Amino acid sequence: MGSIPTWARVYVVCVVLAAVACLAPLPVVHAPWWIVAVLAALYAGCERIPFPHSPKGAAARVAERGAPRGLGTFLPVLLAGAFLLPPSAAALVALPGALLARVEQRPRWLRRVWRAAQLAVAVWAASRVHWALGGRDAIALAHFPYALVPAGAAVLTFCLVLTALDGGILALAERVPVRGAWRGLFSRSLASVAVHGLAGLMMAVLWRSQYGPVAALLVLLPMYVSCWAFAQYHRERAAHQATIRALVQAVDIKDGYTRGHSERVGQASMMIARELGMDDERVEVLRFAGILHDVGKLGVPTRLLRKDGPLTPEERRIIELHPEYGHEMVRGIGFLGEARSAILHHHERIDGSGYPYGLVGRQIPEFARVVAVADAFDAMTSTRSYRRARPVPVALEELERCAGAQFDPGMVRALVRALNRHGWHPAVTAGVYPPTPPVSSRTEGNPTDKDPAPTGADECGAGRDPDGVDPSASGVVGRRRP
Repeated sequence: MGSIPTWARVYVVCVVLAAVACLAPLPVVHAPWWIVAVLAALYAGCERIPFPHSPKGAAARVAERGAPRGLGTFLPVLLAGAFLLPPSAAALVALPGALLARVEQRPRWLRRVWRAAQLAVAVWAASRVHWALGGRDAIALAHFPYALVPAGAAVLTFCLVLTALDGGILALAERVPVRGAWRGLFSRSLASVAVHGLAGLMMAVLWRSQYGPVAALLVLLPMYVSCWAFAQYHRERAAHQATIRALVQAVDIKDGYTRGHSERVGQASMMIARELGMDDERVEVLRFAGILHDVGKLGVPTRLLRKDGPLTPEERRIIELHPEYGHEMVRGIGFLGEARSAILHHHERIDGSGYPYGLVGRQIPEFARVVAVADAFDAMTSTRSYRRARPVPVALEELERCAGAQFDPGMVRALVRALNRHGWHPAVTAGVYPPTPPVSSRTEGNPTDKDPAPTGADECGAGRDPDGVDPSASGVVGRRRP
């Protein structure tokens, strides 16, 4: 929301007015104001409490930038207020903390106001549902398991209101397509909100019990530990991302003609993985595999990567070592998991004529079969110094023609389905391509006359580009690049 569209500002104003309406009955509400004050102060403190920092260093600083800095929106306190207080008083609990919260992006004041209004409306709605279902009496009498019913309904309402408002701001401020703005928001948020709701219910029950507020506040200690662990996970994830970015940048610097290729292969690999129904963790690892598939080029002499003329058989053999170089480079990086096998085997072919080991069919790891298709697709649809990009339909026709010989047919079909559903919109991650070499330095004509000796016998192998493309089939001519 750096430059806020007018309609997004109007939307924020409408939500603020809704929050004001929720707070309007406060002058006539009979509420335990000391509880309101304690919960509001506690929530504001949770918004400001920082987590312990990791040891300092370059990698640590990068990780810190990607991790939560504090407890953030600490929902157990807000939901405890919804269970203990009348709706208007419960909505008031969220305001001080939200207005004092850390905000990294500009405009900070608008983001704080938006968050405060959003939380006030969501807490008011949750408290309203909870009280309408008799939740106040159930908590006061510790009437279990019935107390879980109004509490569960309140949590569902809270989550629904939050995600509904979030989807609106995504559509208007971030210009996310309307059809996708709300997709998955509720399902992704519900589990986390439900856990926080149980903690809030425990706080409310203990608060009303003989043990009193002090016992209720002890519930927050394990929640703080869990939030700290979550922040550590984010730091570790950010460090992983920084490691991968550094490796990819090194490859891009060394082989500027393919700059941005790695990220696009990662994106296409994710599309295939999701179409195959892989879980989120495997999809993420497969994205790493696509991004790092050519990291072994760091071990290949730069003069070969930038050579303008055709490669000799000896030079081709050196370049074909890059999967093994890459595997050696990442072998000790534990979080890559299955990605390491994809880096090693992404130039294997279904018919067994690939490299480095000539694996056949299902002997080739699944991740490698995915990356092989994604790699070839991007190589054909990207402009290089020696040829123009092929249209997406033409590239897909080539992949389908070579399925069963060079590529796994199931992976090709998954990519076709994914592109039919979502289209191909690669993120622009590359800088300016190096200048195109003069025409005299490029070769034209029959690709089999200019390329290194083919490693395959069938029509999908003749003069194959080391990127995985079949130049003889796609009509690509000129210098073949790794």
